[in-house]
Amino acid sequence: MAAAPSPLGEPLVRREGREKVTGAARYAAEHTPPGCAYAWPVPATIARGRITDLDTTAALALPGVHAVLTHLDAPRLAAPGDRTLAVLQDDRVPHRGWYVALVVADGLETARAAAEEVHVTYEPEPHDARLTPDHPGLYEPALANGLYPATRERGDVEAAFAAAPATVDATYTMPPLHNHPMEPHASTARWTHGHLTVHDSSQGATKVRDDLAALFGLGPDDVTVISEHVGGGFGSKGTPRPQVVLAAMAAQVTGRPVKLALPRRQLPAVVGHRAPTLQRVRLGASREGDLTALAQEVTTYTSTVGGFVEGAAVPARVMYASPHSRTLHRVAALDVPSPSWMRAPGEAPGMYALECAVDELAVHLDLDPVELRIRNEPDAEPDSGRPFSSRHLVECLRQGADRFGWLPRDRRPGLRREGDLLVGTGVAAATYPYVLVDGSAAEARAHPDGTYRIRVNATDIGTGARTVLAQIAAAVLGAPEDHIRIEIGSSDLPPGVLAGGSGGTASWGWAVHKAATALVARLREEPGPLPAKGLTATADTYQEAAASSPYARHSFGAHFAEVQVDTVTGEVRVRRLLGMFAAGRILNPRTARSQFIGGMTMGLGMALTEDCELDPAFGDFTACDLASYHVPVCADIHGIEAHWIDEDDPHLNPMGSKGIGEIGIVGTAAALANAVWHATGIRLRDLPLTPDKVLERLSD
Repeated sequence: MAAAPSPLGEPLVRREGREKVTGAARYAAEHTPPGCAYAWPVPATIARGRITDLDTTAALALPGVHAVLTHLDAPRLAAPGDRTLAVLQDDRVPHRGWYVALVVADGLETARAAAEEVHVTYEPEPHDARLTPDHPGLYEPALANGLYPATRERGDVEAAFAAAPATVDATYTMPPLHNHPMEPHASTARWTHGHLTVHDSSQGATKVRDDLAALFGLGPDDVTVISEHVGGGFGSKGTPRPQVVLAAMAAQVTGRPVKLALPRRQLPAVVGHRAPTLQRVRLGASREGDLTALAQEVTTYTSTVGGFVEGAAVPARVMYASPHSRTLHRVAALDVPSPSWMRAPGEAPGMYALECAVDELAVHLDLDPVELRIRNEPDAEPDSGRPFSSRHLVECLRQGADRFGWLPRDRRPGLRREGDLLVGTGVAAATYPYVLVDGSAAEARAHPDGTYRIRVNATDIGTGARTVLAQIAAAVLGAPEDHIRIEIGSSDLPPGVLAGGSGGTASWGWAVHKAATALVARLREEPGPLPAKGLTATADTYQEAAASSPYARHSFGAHFAEVQVDTVTGEVRVRRLLGMFAAGRILNPRTARSQFIGGMTMGLGMALTEDCELDPAFGDFTACDLASYHVPVCADIHGIEAHWIDEDDPHLNPMGSKGIGEIGIVGTAAALANAVWHATGIRLRDLPLTPDKVLERLSD
């Protein structure tokens, strides 16, 4: 019997699509065990200080209220590695919005009403929530993004910059940004004979299980975390957040299942955000456009609770050939909510600044910005000297330019006018590393009826992981894709890494590929019919994933944008947005295009609409819901296209795949900002490019 044709590379419809559109898919807050209670948290209303008194009498007097947990009576937790999880453990308030109490009641409305009746008295302390380029508390951290050396230098940047015939020295700023997934952070927890089971909105159930076990002094086998369907995360659900700990504590205290879905207005303060950045970029070049000096210096903040540092200068170490380079980060620990991962942490803000500076250099040299980038294409990764496993940035730039209709032309701004509208085009490059591919385990079982079951604790956060993993297994097993059953989203399954860093499919898929390959070998050795229980093979990739590579492994891309700027209202509208990517083998074009376009849309929001300043007087974000924090909607998106190059890279994994979840956002904001300059002649360096900023400069 001939094997089924390989489904890899086929645009299969996502398996869970019908469940989602019909409402059959169940998310963390939609599991309601019998006797389930509801919780509502109480956030701090000061920016720094300590609690001196808690009056819960009125809250407890309301009918249906079961408990009010505070630092005085909440279960004691082991010291967490992530201090944002040390909730209700002491009287300290490190920032506004830090949780100081939790109400548990029969109904959601009762819990919310009781939370209003919890009266907290504070002893406020002077706080500092203002980031400035000369903040006295600035220091150079050891790591950026938790992964990379925060400072790297080659050659003599200052001397090379001083001697360069052409230079750019500009500072670019970006405000705090928020993930705001459609599904809020939610958990439903219950204890059964000492075993903790949690339905959690998380990007990685294994990580949540391990952290809960450590916090509550349990063994990993005493905790089950289920994340079957997750309505987005963009990094904010990459590690456990306070709601899962609070739900487990409340269930332990009350002896009932407890459901906690964080109110959206509270999310910015407790689930992480992209920290603001002040970025000074200096470029020096010959008159022909060859870079001789590149410096990117980033100033940002972290909180006094956690030490996450946005690694915005890191991608500059990858992009362009320059004999002299400096990339560094300075950070101040302020009394602010803890920043954390947000889609393409480091790369998204860092490439905005770098690619705008490259555009400014092209204008200064009167060179086409596409050709300037191509002229500075490196032979190897500039900072490490390692050869690239594959690098098709030049092809992305050239093929993207052809598809977009980018022609060498007079780059003088303000030449295209349609009544009150000014029209312009812009370009930017993109990169994202193949770095968070990690060891995972998988199980593959063949059943006598010719079907197969694949088990791995992957998490599908809307990317189509179920579908692609089935395609990988089917390709190895030589079976039709619809003969493959996939089980994911539970910590009781073979452990898998979290869905983050564009490494999920490569990590889980590698383990699935290896387990399916082992199963094929076992099936060949099986002399007769399969036993009733089937035949099983297991595998893990811990050794392979831990092995170092002699290659620099990255995805690359190019963004092209056309915008119109209304000279009367100052509004910027995107007419066209085209991305061209080189991201390894594309395993499913349908789900891949969705990921690319989703990232590009998020980049559009970063460029034009998303703004959430932190009020230094109160230490609080000014836009805490989707009414005031403006994410792009369908009406904002016109003519968006994503294309890719078929890239064959043998130095990755058996599928030849790179990550695609994040590179779509990288470079988009710069392409749009560069297009606004081309339309108007105004170089705006402070995102987002809102009408007030445009009008102010148009009137200059």
